[in-house]
Amino acid sequence: MKLKPLMPSLREKKRYLAFEVKSKDKITFSEAKKAIENKMKEFVGTLGMANAGMIFLKDWKENKGIVRVNAKYVDHTKASMALIKEVSEKKAKVQSLAVSGIIDKIRKKYFMEG
Repeated sequence: MKLKPLMPSLREKKRYLAFEVKSKDKITFSEAKKAIENKMKEFVGTLGMANAGMIFLKDWKENKGIVRVNAKYVDHTKASMALIKEVSEKKAKVQSLAVSGIIDKIRKKYFMEG
């Protein structure tokens, strides 16, 4: 028996959050990901992080990245990013750039040349 797909109104709504790590030092994708995940876990806890459904996309260019998050947890994610003071013992801050429901909008604005 084939399962019916969920109706759009019942699906989890997701948002794409573009962020930038501002630092004098070069920050790698894995360092930024680890710092954001740790601060998010500290800020909202393990259950909150599970509900947020945070997934980091492989788009990483010039200390900028994209994270996919549940629409209800966008503000929690932005707040936890704002609380970051260092990444891998390097002084840094993480700033959110934009939020969109369509990934191509963010990719076009922050990750494409021209």
